[in-house]
Amino acid sequence: MSFFFKPRSKTPQEVLRSTKDSLLALDTPTVVEVKALEKALEEVGRNLSTMRLMLCGDSESEPNTDQILQLTVEICNEDVIPLLVHKLHVFGWQARKDLVSCWSVLLKQQVDDTYCCIEYIENHLELLDFLVVCYDNKDAALTCGTMLRECIKFQTLAKYILESTSFELFFKYIELPNFDVASDAFATFKDLLTKHSKEVAEYLTSHYNEFFEMYEKLLTSSNYVTRRQSLKVFVANPNKTHDIKIILAKNCEKLLDLLRSLSVGKGSEDEQFEEEKEMIMKEIERVSRFINRERC
Repeated sequence: MSFFFKPRSKTPQEVLRSTKDSLLALDTPTVVEVKALEKALEEVGRNLSTMRLMLCGDSESEPNTDQILQLTVEICNEDVIPLLVHKLHVFGWQARKDLVSCWSVLLKQQVDDTYCCIEYIENHLELLDFLVVCYDNKDAALTCGTMLRECIKFQTLAKYILESTSFELFFKYIELPNFDVASDAFATFKDLLTKHSKEVAEYLTSHYNEFFEMYEKLLTSSNYVTRRQSLKVFVANPNKTHDIKIILAKNCEKLLDLLRSLSVGKGSEDEQFEEEKEMIMKEIERVSRFINRERC
């Protein structure tokens, strides 16, 4: 008679230690050799797969809440978040996919009313800048974009990106020739301008001229998709707050003049773009009238 024993599952501490060791191994001198690098990356991949299973479960088992919280605490205490962020550009496709799954779960975990990973990132904001510039790396861009959008769900992190010099890079990334990367960059850009209206209103109030100087370049882009998406990104947002409406009303004539100027050249080349431009102009006028009536 033969007996099959299921191997003992690793504890969160063991999973975390193994993951950290494999990430650090990518920096060892022997990794300059191709075979050594491949072996190190395979180990990283296995560890991220194990971590994803512990955090997300699978078709056969549900994740254990206590283990998730233990892993969340350990990943912060052991400074593994920077390793994951700074090394992800060398990960394989599956490892990056597993990382995205882990990232989404980790950011949402609360320990004693504190979002541990969010607090960690707040104390290491350079990680957000690094994720933004990863749009320059087409292999890692989509992974970083997804991770950024998870971060942007939290007000403090979104506010930092809006007010950082990294935000200006989105005006470049949206125009990249790689369609997938450019589209992903625009999705992140849109989230930054629509997820947290109070922070967006504060940003536009203090950076209005600089923002619309850069924004005008998107509205006059040679790329039709860029022009169309940029036209509607926050003016047509049905969830815009009163603060955003006030900013639109205050700058009504500037915005209308900007949109009217698009009738010459690229803006007039596309009938649908013209129709949507007219719709946006009417919305700006409607909001302006509404705000002005409130003031009377």
